[in-house]
Amino acid sequence: MFLRPLLEKNPAFVEATVALHQSGAIPTNSYVIDLDALAANTQLLMHQAATHNLTVYAMTKQLGRAPVALDAITGAGVDGYVAVDMACARPIANNGHHVGHLGHLVQVPAAEAVEAANMAPAYWTVFSPNKASEAAIAAVQAGRVQDLLVRVFAEGDEFYNGHEGGVALEDLAAMIRHIDGLTGARFCGLTTFPALLYDALGGGGSGSTRITPNMATLARAANIARKHLPSEQPLQINAPGTTSTTVLSQLAEAGATQVEPGHGLTGTTPLHAVGGLPEQPAVCYVSEVAHIHQGTPFCFGGGLYIDPVFGDYPVTAVVAHDPSEITAKPVDVDMPSPAAIDYYAKLHPHPQRTIAEGASVVFGFRIQAFVTRAFVVGLAGLRSGDAYVAGISDVLGNPVAWQGGR
Repeated sequence: MFLRPLLEKNPAFVEATVALHQSGAIPTNSYVIDLDALAANTQLLMHQAATHNLTVYAMTKQLGRAPVALDAITGAGVDGYVAVDMACARPIANNGHHVGHLGHLVQVPAAEAVEAANMAPAYWTVFSPNKASEAAIAAVQAGRVQDLLVRVFAEGDEFYNGHEGGVALEDLAAMIRHIDGLTGARFCGLTTFPALLYDALGGGGSGSTRITPNMATLARAANIARKHLPSEQPLQINAPGTTSTTVLSQLAEAGATQVEPGHGLTGTTPLHAVGGLPEQPAVCYVSEVAHIHQGTPFCFGGGLYIDPVFGDYPVTAVVAHDPSEITAKPVDVDMPSPAAIDYYAKLHPHPQRTIAEGASVVFGFRIQAFVTRAFVVGLAGLRSGDAYVAGISDVLGNPVAWQGGR
């Protein structure tokens, strides 16, 4: 789905990936990041966010919290980072970056609350009075006062299956009073997820984004919350979901004060697959032809996880021994079932095309590195014409001492 815009808008990135993979500088089974494009996309989004007075916390789980990616995003001026869970927060904090928001999608486990408080997150989301108390006690031990966001919901709100949670709208006032009674915590805002969703039928059938009913719930919740805040204290409205430059005005008009782009920074939101958005594609996945069985080439897996935002769709890949071959027609790919371990995928080239073992196989899909067993590789210098590997890490953000070569 994302291979076409990748080849159209950033072919030099694909060429460099093939060249460096063929030289052994990039491991097989790697998510490769164009750090120059990542920084440029972040700068573009930060400029747009500033016009709407929006605070931007970057989501980097899809990039495996790679240190070189964090450095590029921070250098481009982002306000901080949102951590999907504690496993995400650790590499962010350990690499010297600011944890802007914690507990948003995955609540902080009780035994990890003190560790979380010591990271000094700007905001910490809680779903219940008990979790608010845990955060407050941990903050006291860390010698600080923690600003808390409350996730709120009402009948008719939309959640991804398994993502449900929060405080019912009718219980919000009691929740705020509970937080106000805690030493070590302060109520300061509200959140939901998702605030925005891709609509495949919108935009005349070409796809668009739509505000979810959750934002109307946040507006009702804001009216309740403001009655409990000092007049001089602004209410924070955190509204993540399908965030890129083109939707910032939509979110701001709906009342958001904080946004959390992830795929928007790599040019891989659903809208990037169907429309001409300003962000450049900045990520790909590279494998290698492992063997050929009865005429069918197989490529290595390990990171063949496609974010199911579009459902099933035909997958193709670039197969090349040399950068000059990226213009050849992409090859059809039979992906492993999501229920299976992705040891391999099957390639189905045109009968007249010969594919040999060792060829690079480059995919352009919407990645979620943190749920895979792949490498994450940062590629720098592409805009100056001298691309090189700036760093390799695992999907937990730990540096890897790569010693490959061909």
